[in-house]
Amino acid sequence: MSAPRRRPFRRLAAAAAAVCLVSVAGCGLATAGGYVPDGQLAGSLEDAGSLDGVELAVGSKNFSENVLLGKIALIVFKSAGAEVTDLTNIPGSASSRQAHLEGQIDAMWEYTGTGWINYLGHTKPIKDEQEQYEAVRDEDLEENSLEWLPPAPMNNTYGFAITQESAKKYPQLKTLSDIKDVPVEDRTFCVESEFANRPDGLDGMLKTYGLPPGEASGVPADNIQLYQTGAIYDATANGRCVFGEVFTTDGRIIALDLKVLEDDQRYFPNYNVSLVVREDVLADHPEIADLIAPVTEKLTNEVLLRLNAEIDVEGREPADVALEWLQDEGFVQ
Repeated sequence: MSAPRRRPFRRLAAAAAAVCLVSVAGCGLATAGGYVPDGQLAGSLEDAGSLDGVELAVGSKNFSENVLLGKIALIVFKSAGAEVTDLTNIPGSASSRQAHLEGQIDAMWEYTGTGWINYLGHTKPIKDEQEQYEAVRDEDLEENSLEWLPPAPMNNTYGFAITQESAKKYPQLKTLSDIKDVPVEDRTFCVESEFANRPDGLDGMLKTYGLPPGEASGVPADNIQLYQTGAIYDATANGRCVFGEVFTTDGRIIALDLKVLEDDQRYFPNYNVSLVVREDVLADHPEIADLIAPVTEKLTNEVLLRLNAEIDVEGREPADVALEWLQDEGFVQ
């Protein structure tokens, strides 16, 4: 789940994309996707529009949530009559972004923080979710002719989680500001090495919340343990640290019964997801926006936590999870 936040600056993304030249063979676009089920549009999508005969290529990056979202869009568009090309599961943000810019991909789901910081090269996120979306939307349209449709409520950003045992031990622990009320010896953190070393990572977070890193009055250096991304969840659940770095829509939060603390100072960037469509494609087929809008509105953190868990914990196929959710919500039958 770390892919949307592993964000080199734009020049690095462009360089990586240039190396692979976004060729079908070189970047794996030909073998990225899988099968796409379909059905009949229902409910609020029944009269949202037809895409009969329209050719649409939908891409995604190669982590479960983004693949799932790509499959959701593919199923909706195919059920509306489109001839879809499944380019989900592309390795890396640089490859998928360049393919989108060059027209090999017509639509894919992107995160506002990724667009603002990674693709557009800004260093400071915008704290307000709507303002962040509008800034990305306007600049990417002007510079790259990419249309960001209205974002989902879900926000897959960084967070810190604790176990239920820690929540019982410290009932006042509900926000990141509350960490200062925990004894210093229990201010232990499991984090990625990248997150520990980046300027907008752990040190910045601790300073924002009045916990001087490396100091006895804040968080001593010995209180910080470094892990691979996937190992943090188990380490936190097993009590190796009190506070574990997580991504807020990761299904393992549910599977391990972790509690995510509120980022009450809004330190972490916003990563609301939006379907991004090439401007010319959307101009020719405005039905795309009408078809995806009701679906986007249903994509909350709670929904993505559950669906991601079905893929990452239960081992289900993203396409099956996507179709079942669309059916349960009454969008497809």
